[in-house]
Amino acid sequence: MSGTFVGMPAFPKAAHEAVHDQTLRGNLRHATHTIRAKRAKAVAEVSDWAALREAGKQIKDHTLRHLDRYLVQLEESVTAAGGTVHWAADADEANRIVADLVKATGESEVVKVKSMATQEIGLNEALLEEGIHAYETDLAELIVQLGKDRPSHILVPAIHRNRGEIRDIFRKEMSEWGRPAPEGLTDTPAELAEAARLHLREKFLRAKVGISGANFMVAETGTLVVVESEGNGRMCLTLPETLISVVGIEKIVPTWRDLEVFLQTLPRSSTAERMNPYTSMWTGTTDSETADGPRTFHLVLLDNGRTDTLADEVGRQALRCIRCSACLNVCPVYERAGGHAYGSVYPGPIGAILSPQLRGVASEIDASLPYASSLCGACYEVCPVAIDIPEVLVHLRERVVEGGQVTAQGNKVVLKPAKGHAAERAAMRAARWAFSHPRALRTGQRLASRTRRLHPRSLPGPGKAWSGTRDLPTVPKEPFRDWWQRTNGGKDGSK
Repeated sequence: MSGTFVGMPAFPKAAHEAVHDQTLRGNLRHATHTIRAKRAKAVAEVSDWAALREAGKQIKDHTLRHLDRYLVQLEESVTAAGGTVHWAADADEANRIVADLVKATGESEVVKVKSMATQEIGLNEALLEEGIHAYETDLAELIVQLGKDRPSHILVPAIHRNRGEIRDIFRKEMSEWGRPAPEGLTDTPAELAEAARLHLREKFLRAKVGISGANFMVAETGTLVVVESEGNGRMCLTLPETLISVVGIEKIVPTWRDLEVFLQTLPRSSTAERMNPYTSMWTGTTDSETADGPRTFHLVLLDNGRTDTLADEVGRQALRCIRCSACLNVCPVYERAGGHAYGSVYPGPIGAILSPQLRGVASEIDASLPYASSLCGACYEVCPVAIDIPEVLVHLRERVVEGGQVTAQGNKVVLKPAKGHAAERAAMRAARWAFSHPRALRTGQRLASRTRRLHPRSLPGPGKAWSGTRDLPTVPKEPFRDWWQRTNGGKDGSK
């Protein structure tokens, strides 16, 4: 199990296998359609949703433009509140920092709040190599961990599992991780939740170290924010004596007031709730043995490709993402292929643009992700911070096919065009030449019109994959330009 799933096949192959799994498709269809419908209802309640969406976009864009200043302010605020800030350039450095901090406490177990950043860097696996066991406490993450599985959704990591499968995992695996599942456990939601609650309660009461991510960091006050629906996060953030938070540098907002926008848009876009049942905020440490909260707090600020992404004027908008998962729930490709096919902890439309920027497009899986979309635009319509995912997908496709200059680890490098796109590049160059030579274009159009009866109904060779499920466009009897000339721009009334 790997945090980044490197080594998986390219998306087309992985998706091809996934779409033949009828159980998976049924689970995904039921879950995404349910969440989608609830979200639409919750959003419709807000009369100023468009204004909130624009405000979130503007706040994020402003922060990204001045990220250096706000990160320094955040460090000063966290330090003043009693915390310690660490800077991690990549996954290896972040994992090393966290492992050293845990070992310094003398503990060999940690409890974790659901965190995409720690999954991104493969923290659990890195800690295990150091003899430290990390226990996931989010119900869905617990299911994934017990099942030796991988998350397949940003919000609901075990969305690919049904209740029967979860019951079997609990019965078989819980005893090896702690308190076993109750005898006679059924697949009713209440019994499954109770089994998880009893299993995790022992972890919470014993743990001395907690690890979290954060949905937001407030530069003004040094406050970190976690929103969740189960209460496990609250337990991890208040009971352990030491708290270590690993957070991507893009999660920062300038002021406390900025939270007003996101605490309205995030819950409605993710869980379709007016507000999250648990919104936990902490600033620094407590020096009282009776008060809630950690007596030692460490914040690990994670880059891991984010500043490289920030250097891309088109692609940087992916850093606005607040991890709501709304784009996954409306995506026809994700619904059929599932999250594992994306080869990343960030699946779906947002993963198709975020992973190739954080990791680069050198690997086969990352080079294929920008093509994991129909460009229908549904993802852009539901995004609460207005990320134009189709625009970034097209931008990244160009990078894969043409190569060119990008920023990697802070340095300007020139990418070579990816293999397997020679025909595509030749076709695009031919089209560019034709469109820049009007006479040649007109001749070609006239020739196509006059030979229209000879045109095949499907494309030969590799083109069969495209025309096998689509009708080829019918060539008109005459080119538009000829019609325009003949009818004086349609003024003659001729069709």
